[in-house]
Amino acid sequence: MEPWLGPEAAALRPGWPALLLWVSALRCSVSSPASPSPSLVPRVRTSYNFGRTFLGLDKCNACIGTSICKKFFKEEIRFDNRLASHLRLPSGYLPSYSANYSDDSKTWRPVEVSRLVSKQQNEISDRRICAFAAAPKTCSIERVLRKTRRFQKWLQAKRLTPDLVRGLPSPLLRCPSQRLLDRVVRRYAEVPDAGSIFMDHFTDRDKLRLLYTLAVNAHPILLQIFPGAEGWPLPRYLGSCGRFLISTSTSPLQEFYSAPPDQAADLAYQLLGVLESLRSNDLNYFFYFTHVDAGMFGIFNNGHLFIRDASTLGVIDRQEGSQAAARAGENKDIFSCLLSDCQAELPSCDTVPEKQSLVLVCRQVLPRLLQGKFPSPVQEEIDAILTWCGEDTRPDAEVLGAASRLKDILRPLRTCDPRFAYRYPDCKYNDKF
Repeated sequence: MEPWLGPEAAALRPGWPALLLWVSALRCSVSSPASPSPSLVPRVRTSYNFGRTFLGLDKCNACIGTSICKKFFKEEIRFDNRLASHLRLPSGYLPSYSANYSDDSKTWRPVEVSRLVSKQQNEISDRRICAFAAAPKTCSIERVLRKTRRFQKWLQAKRLTPDLVRGLPSPLLRCPSQRLLDRVVRRYAEVPDAGSIFMDHFTDRDKLRLLYTLAVNAHPILLQIFPGAEGWPLPRYLGSCGRFLISTSTSPLQEFYSAPPDQAADLAYQLLGVLESLRSNDLNYFFYFTHVDAGMFGIFNNGHLFIRDASTLGVIDRQEGSQAAARAGENKDIFSCLLSDCQAELPSCDTVPEKQSLVLVCRQVLPRLLQGKFPSPVQEEIDAILTWCGEDTRPDAEVLGAASRLKDILRPLRTCDPRFAYRYPDCKYNDKF
């Protein structure tokens, strides 16, 4: 048996580091170093370059971040055996990978290693970047993006301001306020000294990572600036490497379509509560979905429902107001077109109604979850309410009222038992739960 090698020695042995070793780096946090025993080190012989390709580091060291890359020998991640064969595939088309994470090699918790975007979208994006620079089919993504006019402005900037993000396609940045952008910089976890609204402590590469992430998929940024630890309905962000991010694990909502009635009622009740918190919260931000499906919501093993994918969440600052979006064609560049049509136009933030997320959920998600679960006449009333609140022609007040009525119906249909650990045993003593 070969002796275990540290990261420095491994880097000098192209034939040694396995893809699984590289991917295991993805799910780490800031705890003390822990050396894995030799028996736990994967012995799959794949090339070092293949691991870099899988992570996206071969073309872009500054895509999402490297916080997990730097720590991957300090922590431990174990993938399920059933996923190991997938991870060895050169294509690597899976959108996410289940893994188990430990701080001490004794206790483990589930985590999720996810692509920022699909492999196919990455390939489209890479081709567009190379074409933008009149480069061959393959090029250094980082080198091309560094030369853009937008990034040169970022290099000179001390503070992230609305003019620096105009034209980016993310719903998060459709009408950004200075308060929101300051929150992005202050809580950005891929830099060592977060906490300031100024970017003086950002290296050039830090700025490029933030810009690229905002342009491609703002999901990891939302996890950082509105953390679950502060009560936001989002999973915990644990770090990133290349084009992957790591967060606490949830099971997608569609896996619960066949759940028993009391569990379906509980999940639907929670989902309506989540949407309510997005409309009304102490920070006076109005969150709205531009698209929903059941895979965008997830459930922790304690029964608690969270937003699993925040990529289509828009944010409007009701306290400070939002900067008007750029007119058609203004501020459009390669960062505007990495994944979407450069000509696509988003609606004005002034036209986003209060009911928008409710209409989408009542139309796309709740009918499948609640269909045929309850006896008549309760089921008929639920179906009628879902039809009502799924009609976008109705005034906001009518849709919001229908959602409130649905919560009233669902509340007594929930039960109080250990399956719902997020509210048990509190639910035995307080009707609030």
